Amino acid sequence: MKPRKKSSGYEQVPMLNAVVDNITMDELVDQLNEGTLLTLNVEMLAKLQKDKDFYDLLPEFDFITCDSQVMYFISKILGKPFKERVSGSDFFPRFYMHHKDNPDITICICGGAPDVAKLAQERINEKAGREIVVATVCPPIGFDKDDAAVDAVLNEINQSKATVLMIALGSGRQEKFFFKYRDRLESIKLFLPLGGTVDYESGTFPRPAPWVTNIGLEWAYRLFKEPKQRWNRYVVQEPPVLINLLKQWLGIYKDPFAE
Repeated sequence: MKPRKKSSGYEQVPMLNAVVDNITMDELVDQLNEGTLLTLNVEMLAKLQKDKDFYDLLPEFDFITCDSQVMYFISKILGKPFKERVSGSDFFPRFYMHHKDNPDITICICGGAPDVAKLAQERINEKAGREIVVATVCPPIGFDKDDAAVDAVLNEINQSKATVLMIALGSGRQEKFFFKYRDRLESIKLFLPLGGTVDYESGTFPRPAPWVTNIGLEWAYRLFKEPKQRWNRYVVQEPPVLINLLKQWLGIYKDPFAE
């Protein structure tokens, strides 16, 4: 488990080989104007057991939050309960509404299907009452393996002059992309890797009723809605995480990348 380069100042809760800030939504919204955020969920915990490149990025984040009601419940069993779940899909609308009258905050959305991203941009700007989302960039699949395509994406982001990059390229991949090329992003001060939040903001994928999320069944809702896309994640990749969390509770979990 690697220590972060800069402490958030909040109590940190060990969750397998990550440390998660015990912070509330209000505290995060009030403080986060620049830096890097990771909203950690069970899928990411699964990847952090196998993907060392992703694991090695953990110290770079200024804030890591609990983005899972399942993790929230398990933290109570482990004896270090989180104050609350701070998910990306809840944080992002709170963030842009908090800054709706702040001209220093402008957003570029990177990722998602072009029509979905544009719809998200329109809906967010309508709610904020100004053009807070100034651009959408929708890279083709596999673009990060093509230097010319990467250059084109970076140029589009830079041309937007946005101060916030909300990126939705899939967990692990989006974080690696940002940290690899962050020095070439000229105006970006805040990095928000928030995955499927673009779908929610566009309205093309309705969120479940709050009670579904509150009892920890949002994963079942998404599996029901998108069985082909979600089967591997929820049925194959994530169950071993629960076994590892049991090992953590028993004191026998071992970080696969511990030196």
